[in-house]
Amino acid sequence: MTTTTDTAKDNKNEVAESLPAVVETDIKDETTVDNGAEVVATADTVAVAISGVTGGKQTTKITENASRRSRPQRPRRGRNGRGERPRSEFDQMTVDVRRVARVVAGGRRFSFSVTVIIGDHKGRVGVGIGKGTDTALAIEKANRDARRHLIRVPFTTSNSILHGVSARYTSSHITIAPSPGRGIVAGSAMRIVLELSGVTDVVGKILSRSKNKLTIARATVEALSTVKKERTSARKSGDISETVKSSQEVQSVVS
Repeated sequence: MTTTTDTAKDNKNEVAESLPAVVETDIKDETTVDNGAEVVATADTVAVAISGVTGGKQTTKITENASRRSRPQRPRRGRNGRGERPRSEFDQMTVDVRRVARVVAGGRRFSFSVTVIIGDHKGRVGVGIGKGTDTALAIEKANRDARRHLIRVPFTTSNSILHGVSARYTSSHITIAPSPGRGIVAGSAMRIVLELSGVTDVVGKILSRSKNKLTIARATVEALSTVKKERTSARKSGDISETVKSSQEVQSVVS
């Protein structure tokens, strides 16, 4: 005699046999949902064998992890999507950063004042100053200001200057004299201006007691702007007595 319970069990077994058999291999990570079922998160290879109801044929399907596929490396692009930004022909050096305050009706507003020196090591050099709410904005403004005030320094064959020069800017007084074979003998902001301009074999001296790097840099630029070009006629005739005399006078002042 067949009961209702036996009939239900037989139907359950038939349904279980008709379901596909799943074989999982190389499982790396598993996560559990609220109802207690386990879900495969990542698997290198999953082989699914489906047994058909009729004929008993089996089909195997292999699925690879998409994250393991090899992708070609893309070229780096800038923020605007137009490739890398071209490098500027000028090198820049920040010599002074100060925090300044402006008094308004509601109190004081603080900003930054930055002094920047730029040069291409080929005779062009400039000094600029910029102010902004942050240092990055102030440096950008100072760079643009320095580009607007570029000067060109005439060189000799040894990348030195032809004669001694001196200049005064507000409280700063400096002097520069050629000195073959000694490199750059200078300090403070004067040395940075000379290096970025490309001048070598000179001796610089700060004659004033001021330590303001902005005024020293601008005095150096003003002195370099007064350097005269080397005359071809004087080079051919060998008459450089005046040049040597002026250089000796400046060196005596420096010493």
